[in-house]
Amino acid sequence: MITTKAAIHNALKKLTSTSWSCRTLATDATFETKPFKLHKLESGPSTTVNVTKTDAISYYKQMQYIRRIETAAGNLYKEKIIRGFCHLYSGQEACAVGMKSAFREQDSIISAYRVHGWTYLMGASPLEVLAELTGRASGIVRGKGGSMHMYCKNFYGGNGIVGAQVPLGAGVALAAKYLGTGGVCFALYGDGASNQGQVFEAYNMAKLWNLPCVFVCENNGYAMGTSSERSASNTAYYTRGDYIPGIWVDGMDVLAVNAASKFAVDYCTNGNGPIVLETVTYRYSGHSMSDPGTSYRTRAEIQAVRMTRDPITSFKEKILSTNLATVDDLKKIDSEIKSEIDQAVSKAKEDVEISVEELGGDIYSKPIESEHRGVTPWQKVKHLRVGSPFK
Repeated sequence: MITTKAAIHNALKKLTSTSWSCRTLATDATFETKPFKLHKLESGPSTTVNVTKTDAISYYKQMQYIRRIETAAGNLYKEKIIRGFCHLYSGQEACAVGMKSAFREQDSIISAYRVHGWTYLMGASPLEVLAELTGRASGIVRGKGGSMHMYCKNFYGGNGIVGAQVPLGAGVALAAKYLGTGGVCFALYGDGASNQGQVFEAYNMAKLWNLPCVFVCENNGYAMGTSSERSASNTAYYTRGDYIPGIWVDGMDVLAVNAASKFAVDYCTNGNGPIVLETVTYRYSGHSMSDPGTSYRTRAEIQAVRMTRDPITSFKEKILSTNLATVDDLKKIDSEIKSEIDQAVSKAKEDVEISVEELGGDIYSKPIESEHRGVTPWQKVKHLRVGSPFK
């Protein structure tokens, strides 16, 4: 009997696959992060981080969900099904997932308008995110908010005015301190918003009152189309709190962001007041879908980051190299997520829009008046209770 090369190859492939799938997987793994840079802190987060298999798979899934949601959003925008503004988070997934994984039930977050991923992490389904983008009734706020204005429990939304969310975040932290919830508010802003006067005003008030606020500068290198070096005389954003301590974090490493975020939560809850985090990250797309993102940076630069620093690919290699999961395990996860997002896209395209009568729905949780101004002063819309307020 003659054995062909193809038969030998198939036999070896089957043997390799069997031995891989039968071996015992690790329950946890330990990694070293890049060193944290500290400002006005004697010690910071440990660079030695341990992660369980359960948490590692959870982080991987969440980052993949965000990447798929953003890819779908970009395609829907190109099809002109999403209109208006659309700011994608692709490349920055480790920042959101790392921070959210450090949250407790009482912690909250407020950010700028790059928040599709945050909306998902804070409790919205992929369909609720994508249907909100397409302006349909299944959206998280019934299609009335769009890309910039989504909300969930403990998520105070994306905000369209550059930097305006920072003092609002200090206010959320003030409320947590006043009510004694023990909660911490993460107030996120970009390197472009970091030069706003209101940011420094919020720093000052937060420190005066020792508010439990984590000010997070998600430094993706570009303020719209202007590099950080051209827009800021001090690009060490973690030091810009002056009298407020700060930490520089590798924002492309979900475990590093998680470690720094846990440290920040502990710092605030121990009565030390606010702290600043700078998560150094990168966005693959332009500032918004109307920005090709290649006039102020080269395609080679973007490709280099994708090849060497991508947060999902890098974390996938960590998982596989430490035997926390097999290649087949991760392929199955990828396939299931792709299928779920594809179904959500189909529903977001087909779903109905809300009626004109519903425009006055859920404006206030406890409305004083029964009618509100419509498109013009003499057109009134009646207040309706459609959904339950976020509590």
